[in-house]
Amino acid sequence: MELIPAPRAVEEPAGPGVPLGPDTTLWAAPGTERAERWLRATLGAALNLPLRPGPPDARDGVRLLLDDTLAPEAYRLTAAPGTGVEIRGGGPAGVFWGAQTLRQLLGPDAFRRAPLRPAAALSVPAGAVEDAPRFRWRGLLLDVARHFMPKEGVLRYLDLMAAHKLNVLHLHLTDDQGWRIEIRRYPKLTEIASWRSRTKFGHRASPLWDEKPHGGYYTQDDIREIVAYAAERHISVVPEIDVPGHSQAAIAAYPELGNTDVVDTAALSVWDTWGISSNVLAPTDTTLRFYEGVFEEVLELFPADAAEFSGFVHVGGDECRKEQWTESVTAKTRIADLGLTDEDALQSWFIGHFDAWLAARGRRLIGWDEILEGGLAPGAAVASWRGYAGGIAAARAGHDVVMCPEQYVYLDHRQAPGDDEPVPIGFVRTLEDVYRFEPVPAGLTEEEARHVLGTQANVWTEVLEDSARVDYQAFPRLAAFAEVAWSPLPAPADRDYADFERRMTAHYRRLDALGVAYRPPAGPRPWQRRPGVPGRPIEGPPPNR
Repeated sequence: MELIPAPRAVEEPAGPGVPLGPDTTLWAAPGTERAERWLRATLGAALNLPLRPGPPDARDGVRLLLDDTLAPEAYRLTAAPGTGVEIRGGGPAGVFWGAQTLRQLLGPDAFRRAPLRPAAALSVPAGAVEDAPRFRWRGLLLDVARHFMPKEGVLRYLDLMAAHKLNVLHLHLTDDQGWRIEIRRYPKLTEIASWRSRTKFGHRASPLWDEKPHGGYYTQDDIREIVAYAAERHISVVPEIDVPGHSQAAIAAYPELGNTDVVDTAALSVWDTWGISSNVLAPTDTTLRFYEGVFEEVLELFPADAAEFSGFVHVGGDECRKEQWTESVTAKTRIADLGLTDEDALQSWFIGHFDAWLAARGRRLIGWDEILEGGLAPGAAVASWRGYAGGIAAARAGHDVVMCPEQYVYLDHRQAPGDDEPVPIGFVRTLEDVYRFEPVPAGLTEEEARHVLGTQANVWTEVLEDSARVDYQAFPRLAAFAEVAWSPLPAPADRDYADFERRMTAHYRRLDALGVAYRPPAGPRPWQRRPGVPGRPIEGPPPNR
């Protein structure tokens, strides 16, 4: 069984499989409705399988049911001629992940949107699959702020995530280069902050520009649709509203949010290049009330009960430059009034305000590992991006952690050292490198390691101008990452990469059927290259963990 991610245990007895055809029935016990709907809509469309309702004992039927002896996301899939196909899940999510495995067992044509022929002879291999995820948080960050991904693209990525048993979509919705979510009480955030006049093409040192305007945003109904579509697939959507840095787009729309005693914020526009803008939010009551209004609407759009991690709200908190605060009389006065030591403590106070505000509303704050500096309330969680150190410090301080170190799982980083790689950014992170990534930092005690909720791959889009570029950078490495997040793999040096490559041979055909513009193993296709567009390659290996 060439499954990705690899399951915990597989039994493959000799003998015929279970035939599926127009008369195959589907019985779904209470609590399995999402998997039932998905199977009929997806496999039905791809393979011309009506999967009509039938009794639980129908010959060669498909049965879905819950089994409280299994963990919530665990499942057991069995297939035997005459008995049929049975998927037992410890919870609704477990049944759904079992349905994803059934799809893989039916071959690459099961990943298409319509059947290739009127009726095909289908068979599920006889045997059993016992499976459960290693980590609860198996995430993907999509940066839709730098380059906007229209709603249909996000829905497509939710389907790709589900196919790889990933269950958290982290949407990076705001940054210096764009604001991507409708906030009705602040209409200028979409009228002004969601569009920039032009865009740097390549790394920020590149002399090249795309001179046409770029932008877009999700209406509130778009967000509701994305969240509902994700929940149907047992995926949590975690929104990120970046504060107090990475905020030039918001300041361009509402100049009073900036440090008006230092710069003429009314003259600012949405940033058209990359890097870290010095234009950060002013630490004023006006700013706090404004973002409380933003978060009030965000909480309504992202209900806490949609999926397992839907109660989390990401506030960024990274790369906040302090030059303007250092010069600002308003900032200095705030520091003095609060009895703080310096501008770093002021940022900690800013994050702490929203930590308390969110906690009072039953939500949990998560931010990049800079939010540890200056102290953090007990319930807040940390996304460790600057390596392993932030995750280690957070876990030892009792905070939950999502491991996403840039040196290993930033998928905008280049995949090979060759000159053909399009806009080479960062470290070389090959498919094998990602496969050998270990999310749990060395040196943690067993109790500390329990704070590692899981791991996340991040796709930043400064140099990814469209969905084809996102596909190229994400795949096939996201398949390797999915196995790291799901499967009980041995230590990195002991992992059987040759077996993974063998299984990827089948998986490439699934990606082809899904229309994914992945990087071929032999290197980029001619149209995937970007000759002459400068990047920012970093030579040498990444630092050890």
